[in-house]
Amino acid sequence: MEVTTNEKKQNQLIIALSIIIPVAVAALFKIRIESLPRLGFLPPIYATINGLTAVLLVLAVIQIKKGKKELHEKLIKTAMIFSVLFLLMYVAYHASADATKFGDTNFDGLVSEAEKLATGNSRYFYYFLLATHIILSIIVIPFVLFTYVRAARGKFVLHKKLAKITFPLWLYVAVTGVVVYVMISPYYPI
Repeated sequence: MEVTTNEKKQNQLIIALSIIIPVAVAALFKIRIESLPRLGFLPPIYATINGLTAVLLVLAVIQIKKGKKELHEKLIKTAMIFSVLFLLMYVAYHASADATKFGDTNFDGLVSEAEKLATGNSRYFYYFLLATHIILSIIVIPFVLFTYVRAARGKFVLHKKLAKITFPLWLYVAVTGVVVYVMISPYYPI
């Protein structure tokens, strides 16, 4: 199967974005914009967007199994838009606030031994979910983009093959984003 010049350029762009996005987010995560008001209202919004993304992904799979390609495509495009919105809000929030520490009940930015004991083993579950969420959110970027481009190129056999990997990864990232938010939300400063 021959790859056209246009396809090579698209592939290079996907690879570049798959590197640039996580690096930029990591860099921006360390930047605090003091003039920016604390955007504490954003976490429940972007957690909701993650939840809606998960619903859209499940609906998209249901629709494609019913043979409704146009609806499937609209749902996937909406899920992609939601993922971009999530990312923008996530970066904006973290540019305006220090990272919240799991178990920090007195909101001093430190988790004491007593606070660790109070959270018990739930902190291990939280950190496992957070770590897998972050790692898979990086890994899923090229999967989503390559899966989408394969469909846009009309390469549906390749699209379907890759979508079988992309779907569970993307769904896991969306669902764990909600769970991580629910678990950390009691520790957001008021």
